[in-house]
Amino acid sequence: MLEALNAGTLVGAGSFRCHSCGFAVALEERDQLPDCPHCGSDSFKRASMFGFDADAEPIGTHRVEHPEWLDSARDALVEPGFYLGFDDGERVHVVPIEDGWTRIGRSLAAHVRFDDPTVSRRHALMHCEPGGTRILDDRSLNGVFVNGERAEWHELSDGDQIDIGRYSLFFMSLDRNVARSLSGDVQSAR
Repeated sequence: MLEALNAGTLVGAGSFRCHSCGFAVALEERDQLPDCPHCGSDSFKRASMFGFDADAEPIGTHRVEHPEWLDSARDALVEPGFYLGFDDGERVHVVPIEDGWTRIGRSLAAHVRFDDPTVSRRHALMHCEPGGTRILDDRSLNGVFVNGERAEWHELSDGDQIDIGRYSLFFMSLDRNVARSLSGDVQSAR
């Protein structure tokens, strides 16, 4: 079975950890075993839920600088509210966050969906209300990181970086005063 894991064949459903760095991936039954998104290794071992140390130092966390596209994405926003911006490798997405709960994960039921083995089916939940927005880890395998720190729940601030699997999302908060100023600039330019 170990040769099959290293050869990239179908391995079945479950959780696997990189033999080199310990990075975890969750796979469904027809998923191919990927190269490790953290170190590039192709050697994995099946993870045991009994051997997982929840208090261990997170593996592979690091702070990524704000990408070039973030300022232009923010400048394009004219409606007040909360947004998530991310680059999926093909294009930049900016998703408005509605009041209430927003599901993030690999599931087809997720509001923000990533079809990637580094993302759990139910990876994170965001809760948005007039007093602010917070993100909660929804018992994900790889965890949720806010500004490089592992977070079970975290009150979000404008510009926070949220790492979910191999994706970096950026929280944007556009308040009413900024939105009025932007829409006024657009109207006066006409």
